[in-house]
This record gives sequence, structure tokens and C-alpha cells, in this order.
Amino acid sequence: MRQAVERWLHGAHARLRSLPLLPGSTVRPAQRDRAFARSTAELEAGAQSRMRWQVVYDEVRHRHAGGEPLLAIARALRLARATVRKYARDETFPARLPHGAGPSLLDPHVAYLARRIDEGCENAIALWREIRERGYPGTSRQVHRFVAERRTRPVRSGRKARSAKASASEPPGLEAPLPPARQLAWLLVQPTSVLDESEAAVVSRVEQDDTARAVTGLARRFTALVRAAGKGKPLADDQDAAADIEAWITKARTCEAPEIATFASGLEADIAAVRAALREPWSSGQAEGQVNRLKLIKRLCYGRAGLDLLKRRMVLAA
Repeated sequence: MRQAVERWLHGAHARLRSLPLLPGSTVRPAQRDRAFARSTAELEAGAQSRMRWQVVYDEVRHRHAGGEPLLAIARALRLARATVRKYARDETFPARLPHGAGPSLLDPHVAYLARRIDEGCENAIALWREIRERGYPGTSRQVHRFVAERRTRPVRSGRKARSAKASASEPPGLEAPLPPARQLAWLLVQPTSVLDESEAAVVSRVEQDDTARAVTGLARRFTALVRAAGKGKPLADDQDAAADIEAWITKARTCEAPEIATFASGLEADIAAVRAALREPWSSGQAEGQVNRLKLIKRLCYGRAGLDLLKRRMVLAA
């Protein structure tokens, strides 16, 4: 289930990132929430790279819409099949997420700088002198860049720093972006009771989208059915798990997310095994664990021993 949600998120992530933050979640963070603005040369190089891949993305989408198989597209464009499959599935061009903030000498003083800026002090040199007295060992360059990204009034005189020009061409980024698709998928399949405040805020923001809200509801319901089955746990609606899974499949097949509908169709094709897995207390976990252990022994012996020693170790481990 989580993998199906993750596949859907890969295509919808760009749309979900454009959703506004909920009221009360726009508080200025007390730490650097993104990397410093890139230079003009870096921005130009990134824009050129994006344009090249945008052309490739458009070509893949055009060929796929015309009915050309993915394997043929991959061979014609000399791309990996996974890349072609991803481009054919994604609704918009899969732009890279903004880089996170790396470690900086300024980090211990970010809270103080943010408070002073909120008080109205936007003089970078004055702020640098203040934090230098508080133990900051660096130069004023990072303070200038930090203030330039948060300045609310125009500079009185002189030319603006290059970082200020670069930051003007980038999104404001004061609010934290959405987590990556894999991490976000884990949040969407979890019950709301196990999420902390920040995770619940992310899920609430995503659920502003109608399709995302439907996907989240289906994922949580499926997770609850599987976890409650075979363990004597009563379901929320006191219905049989096998009957509930059939109702879930019927609802999931009408979901607007094709990945969820495909997942439901796969369950329906093997419904007998699904019913047995939900009704019976038995599990193949023990057998799978033994297989995993034997594979580990085989890999440990690879290149070090022959078949005789490998056989003896497996017999002793069985």
C-alpha cells in the first residue's frame, strides 16, 4: 500500500507543494530552513539543465501519448526504462526539491538574528558585531546573506549584494517544503494518533487536495484492516475483515489516483489469498525469515568457500 501511495506521490508531488500552509503554521523558524541563495552562475547552469531535461520530458510524454511502448521510447531516446516510466507517469515535470541547509557557523545564532530582525534591525554589519560579541567566529558575509533573504525594507545606499539578487530569483522558501515522496507516503498511511504535531500539520496541508484526501483515507483504512486481521482485534465497525476488504477494493477501484486503482485490481485478482490472509491466524513470516537467513549465509560464503562448506553451514543453520 505504501509503495502504491509513493508512486502516486511522485507524480502529484509538484501539485501538492503548491498547496498553501494552513493558518497558524507560518511561524518563522528559529533555524536556517534552506541553503543560502546560489550565485548567478549557479542559477544559470541550473536553468539550462532544467531546460534540457524539460525537452526530454516533453518528448517522452508526447511519444507515450501517441501509444509508443515505454521500452521503445527508452531505446530511441537512450534513457533508462525507470526514467521513461517516471516521466510518463508524472503529471508535471519532476523538478528537484530545494536543497536543505547544511551546517554553518551561523546556526547557533540564527534564533538571535531572527529575533533582532523581527524587532526591526536589518543592518547586517550591526548584527554581525552583536553576534561576534556572543561568540560568532565567522565573517560578516553569511550575516549579509542571511539578512538579505529576510529584508523587508530596501537598501538605502550602495549596490545590493549578489546573494540578494540571487535570492530574488528564487522562491521565498520561509515555509518548509513538503517531505520527499517516500517519507510523505509513510505519513499518509499512518493513523493520525501516531503522528506528532509537525507531521500532522504536513498531512493536513496535503489533505487540502481532494485526491490526496481520498488516497489518505483509503491507505489508512487498508492499513487498519491488515493490522487488525488475524490478531483478535475488533475492527472499528465490527464487520468481518474479508467483507471489509471487498468493500475497500470496490471503493479503491474508483479512486482518481491510478496507482491506487491498480493496486486494488491486483488484490481483486487474488482475492482468495487475500481473504485467507485476513481470516487465518497463520503467517509465512517464519518461512520468510528462514529463507532470508539462508540467503545471508550464502552471501557470506561467496568467494570464500565451496559448495561443501556452504551445504554444511546451511544444514547446521536449519
